[in-house]
Amino acid sequence: MERVDERDIPLWLALTPVAVLAALLGAAVYLFGDGSSGGPNQIALLLAAGVAQLIGMHLGWHALQEAMIRGIGLAMNACLILLMVGLLIGVWMLCGTAPSLIYFGLALLDPSFFYPAACLICSMISLAIGSSWTTAGTVGLALIGTAQVMGLSPEITAGAAISGAYFGDKMSPLSDTTNLAPGIVGADLFDHVRHMFWTTAPSLVIALLMFTVLAIGSGEHALSDSAVEATRAQLAQQFNLGIVPLLPLVLLLALAVRGVPAYPALAGGAFAGVLVALFWQTDATLRFGNPDGTFGAVEGLARGIWQAMASGYALQSGNAMIDELLSRGGMGSMLNTVWLIMAAMTFGASMERTGLLQRIVQTLLKGVRGTGSLVTTTVLTCIGANIIASDQYMAIVLPGRMYRLEFARRGLHPVNLSRTLEDAGTMTSALVPWNTCGAFMAATLGVPTLGYLPYAFLNLLNPVIAIIYGILNIRIRPAEPGQAPVADESTAGRN
Repeated sequence: MERVDERDIPLWLALTPVAVLAALLGAAVYLFGDGSSGGPNQIALLLAAGVAQLIGMHLGWHALQEAMIRGIGLAMNACLILLMVGLLIGVWMLCGTAPSLIYFGLALLDPSFFYPAACLICSMISLAIGSSWTTAGTVGLALIGTAQVMGLSPEITAGAAISGAYFGDKMSPLSDTTNLAPGIVGADLFDHVRHMFWTTAPSLVIALLMFTVLAIGSGEHALSDSAVEATRAQLAQQFNLGIVPLLPLVLLLALAVRGVPAYPALAGGAFAGVLVALFWQTDATLRFGNPDGTFGAVEGLARGIWQAMASGYALQSGNAMIDELLSRGGMGSMLNTVWLIMAAMTFGASMERTGLLQRIVQTLLKGVRGTGSLVTTTVLTCIGANIIASDQYMAIVLPGRMYRLEFARRGLHPVNLSRTLEDAGTMTSALVPWNTCGAFMAATLGVPTLGYLPYAFLNLLNPVIAIIYGILNIRIRPAEPGQAPVADESTAGRN
């Protein structure tokens, strides 16, 4: 395979696909508004990838094709998880898991502290299981529903849930990114977690204060207690609520805590939901699968569960708000997001294989003078990789490989780099609409990425605090005597 020497690529040429992508995405938003993620964004990514491929055509089509296939292959795990989450949501709507969470949440959570409570709840669950995706797809989704019933902002709720989910994901030793970042740069896992505390904890405290301020003023606009109680009564009328519908959630969390990978853990939670739908939520399942009595009981149950898994659950209670709230899920609901991820990975792989991404990073390194500028450059590179490569793992691996020798040359401990990779690479991934994480959160929570972005306070604050620490030399750890960076890049990979 021909090697690309990025030093021979003019900077303007390396930036051309990025400029084309920015122009096309801007045009898509202007022409289609919120509907731009339903196809126009995907076309923009593929057209920009085509520009990168034209620039690198001297490599041969087969080399470019292999790079695209490899890039899409890296995202296949995310796509499979996304489809399983869609199936899980449909089944949990049908079996009463999500309605039960909303029912109890309406009784326990008060509008005056709802947003900080949502952030803390997701923080604790994600810290325990090490997965922002699982947290958002289960508890986060229920919190969105609860907020809608209360008359609170789903955008702020999504920002709070994502902030909490990413705090736990980042700080949990069970998280794949928390293991990946120190593995790339040669740092100890628990040393890495301890070092992250100094930037992540202040970010969480500030975020909680900001959510508290927003929550204090939200009580005036929330629904009255009588309206909330009426909604709870309607939920109880449509579903057989209680502790039993919550067992699929308990099983899912138990599997995640025991270290079961995301896909089989989600499948286990979905299967438990199927059992609850069959034996506990029988009437609701029959109403959904056999509304006109055409089929027998067995066929109606099978049809209802099958349809919930494939195309999602649809409630027809006569209450428009509840029907809209609980009619969602199914694998089919995630297909558009899978398309977005595949298009984004095609663009990222094309930029990397042609050497255009490396050329841009090479230019950024020229401006590095001290520790502050090195940390700032690393943060900007991680954000750029999330935008261009469209995957948080790439946003950790690429800058980690590119800057670890520079950190070592300047006498800095590897944990400084691994922390910065997570402060920026992990945290900003959910803020890019076509990134695998941003696309997942938007599809799962039902809130557009640009809708929750201004309220994902933790994700926005963490990179800024990382830069401030670098400039002021706060908690920047020097290298230990005789310490050297990892020499073998082939050992780096996705956990």
